[in-house]
Amino acid sequence: MTKAADQKLIVGLDIGTSEVTALVGEVLPDNTVNVIGMGSSPSRGMDKGGVNDLESVVKSVQRAVDKAELMAECQISSVYLSLSGKHISCQTEKGMVPISEKEVTQDDVDNVIHTAKSVKLSDEQRTLHVIPQEFAIDYQEGIKNPVGLSGVRMEASVHLITCHNDMAKNIVKAVERCGLTVDHLIFSGLASSYAVLTPDERELGVCVVDIGGGTMDLAIWSGGALRHAEVIPYAGNVVTSDIAYAFGTPPGDAEDIKVKYGCALSELVSKDAKVDVPSVGGRPSRSLQSQTLAEVIEPRYSELLGLVNQKLLTVQEQLREAGVKHHLAAGIVLTGGAAQMEGLTECAERVFRHQVRIGQPLELSGLTDYVQAPTYATAVGLLHYGKDSQSFDENELEPKRSVSGLFSRISGWLKKEF
Repeated sequence: MTKAADQKLIVGLDIGTSEVTALVGEVLPDNTVNVIGMGSSPSRGMDKGGVNDLESVVKSVQRAVDKAELMAECQISSVYLSLSGKHISCQTEKGMVPISEKEVTQDDVDNVIHTAKSVKLSDEQRTLHVIPQEFAIDYQEGIKNPVGLSGVRMEASVHLITCHNDMAKNIVKAVERCGLTVDHLIFSGLASSYAVLTPDERELGVCVVDIGGGTMDLAIWSGGALRHAEVIPYAGNVVTSDIAYAFGTPPGDAEDIKVKYGCALSELVSKDAKVDVPSVGGRPSRSLQSQTLAEVIEPRYSELLGLVNQKLLTVQEQLREAGVKHHLAAGIVLTGGAAQMEGLTECAERVFRHQVRIGQPLELSGLTDYVQAPTYATAVGLLHYGKDSQSFDENELEPKRSVSGLFSRISGWLKKEF
């Protein structure tokens, strides 16, 4: 994967329902990610995060990878791969161990995490991520980093994200058919969080909603730790479908109309604005009011965000009952391809009654003109994840990251899980 021995290159591959994106990044001496190549192609053979036509997926991946290789002038051999789908689930588990030397060592931390994650899963499921939330030593709770502290026994709370084994195997198989190795499988919502969140938001409480073509990935954070992960199998494609049926236009044209002229709040649209709508069967195209288009889009987006809000309220109640910080003081961050809709922030604020912002990738250099958009949040997050995993490999220490707290150590522990 390298074009020079002294370069550290990382490749993120995001196989979405609508688009396949491959990003090539190099880790600079100051530990930032410099994007040097990207390739994208329309996604074929994927639906709601799952593979339904292997050969079509292989061709889509190959096209995106070829473009990225050409731009970066390198040969890609391995990738960090995102995974989504309604088969993703999560649970929080606890573990307890005696502290061996009166003072907590890294071995103690590893042992207590191992104890917490040693929960029996069904044969169909496999563990994707083991994410430490916080530790307790004797009577002191809410510890972020216990190493070096004194005590008799230590308890850890960890968040497990699991996936369906066969669903994971199918998407890995598609990538391997392209002659590539998968370094890691990463939940898309976790990758997006890496790309678009600040440490303050994770601490105060925030929900990332990555709205793609076929799925909405949720990641809920509070107290600096991931508290819940979930996938809703409805997203931007249902809006496209509504436009196609409402105006009798081909799905491909409906998608173009949505992207170019769509608005999620009808009151923001000028009454005089018009949209040219292609017809089917060779009929002439028609001119329709933009406001009519917004009146189709707005209720569907409100419905999609309403599904997210229902999940949020349920999870917040569960966190409150568990005695965990449940307020989302930093509000909602919307990202993903279907988050690039005019009026979406205002529409979402009405649904959630929280502050809402559109999340763009942070902490990047290089081809930022290409990738500084919500569409590429997952792919950029994969690069950040890969950077942290590599620093862990080389030093056999916790990966260093420019954010504080537990988040900076997640990748090191995750590395041992794959």
